[in-house]
Order: sequence, then structure tokens, then C-alpha cells
Amino acid sequence: MKRAVFAIAFIGILTACKKEPTGNLIIEGSINGLNKGTLYIQQLQDTVLVAIDSVELRGSSQFTTSIDIDSPEMLYLFLDRGVTNTIDNNLMFFAEPGKININTDLKTFYAGANITGSKNQDLYEEYKKVDARFAEKDLELTQEELLAFKENRVAETQLEREANLRRKYLHAINFALNNKEYEIAPYIALAEIPDANVKYLDTIQKSMSEKVANSKYGKMLTKHIAELKQAN
Repeated sequence: MKRAVFAIAFIGILTACKKEPTGNLIIEGSINGLNKGTLYIQQLQDTVLVAIDSVELRGSSQFTTSIDIDSPEMLYLFLDRGVTNTIDNNLMFFAEPGKININTDLKTFYAGANITGSKNQDLYEEYKKVDARFAEKDLELTQEELLAFKENRVAETQLEREANLRRKYLHAINFALNNKEYEIAPYIALAEIPDANVKYLDTIQKSMSEKVANSKYGKMLTKHIAELKQAN
């Protein structure tokens, strides 16, 4: 009888100690190969990444935490390896209220990540697949430009690079317009083409739904366009 009472009391203590999600965004997942370490949820504030939450891993590769966000935005999952920060230590993910699952590997923390539960994240990954082609093409043209410099035909490769850049900007503009119901639209405008002709940025801004216009990036885009117009 005493053992039964003790068992019930012990279960009660475990339940009381269990941390229940309190934020409107639940982040959970696993990092294969990592059983001990610290993860930080970072937010970009005035061009500086600031830790807004942390998760301690002790004896398990799985993690869960919850935070509050006002509207969908790009956050960063930083893995403290105890060494110099590199691109593979920081994982970008487009967070939105609800539950997001992040599964990755210690060896390929950034490149091998699988992120589910966010429509904006799905759209961002779709955008980056096409955008990567323009980056690859630009790299090829850069290498050709070095060779062309020796052969006196630099102007030719410069024209090709300009054309590639125009296609990149056109892709970003069309993608934002085609996804105007999501916060990815103003984010793409701000992060990928902030120096585009203001008329194109203005078109993206005017196409946004009321919900998106009142989001973090929607307000930032409206402010950015106003500053551009004032400067001109």
C-alpha cells in the first residue's frame, strides 16, 4: 500500500515538474548525434542576432521549447559547439504560430535540416531552390570573367551577369506577388531585393493582404518604401 502511495506521489511530482508550452509557437525536433549541448533560438534585432530562448540537451537528441511571436518571422536555431561560429552552426527557419518540427544531424546541422509545420518555410525553400540557380550561374560568369579579362572580352561577360541579375530580381518580384497572402512576400522584398526599383517594391506592398501588411515584415516593407520615396 505504501509503495502504491509513493508511486502515485512520484508520478504527481513528475507531472508538476514537466514544462508545459506557454508560447504561441512550439519548436520541437531532434539533432541526431547530439546528446549534450545548448541550442539558442535567435532573433534578428537591429541587424544583430539576439538569443530569445535556449534549450539544454542532456542525454537526449530531442528538444522542445515554446516562445511567443507577434507574427511569422525568420528565426535562427544556433548550435553552440564551443568553437568559432560558422554558417553550419546557425539554422534559419521561417517561424509562424503553431508547431514547427526541426530534425537535423550534428554533422550537417544546416545543410541536412528538415523543417516542417510552417507554410512560409515551405515557400521559402521553394524560392531558394530556384534562386540557387542564379547564384550558380553568377559564379560561372565570375570565373568566365576572369578568363575574359585576359582575352579582352570583359564587356560580353558583364552583360551576361547583368542579365542574370535581372532574371534573379524578376523571379523574386514574381514570387512575392504570387504569394502575397503570406509573410514570405514582404520578407523576400526586404531580404533579397531591397534596392530594386521602388515601383516594383510598391507593387508588392500594395498587393499584400491586410494580414500580411500588418505583420512584422509587412510594416517594415511599408516603412522601407516610404524612406526610398523620401530619399528620391
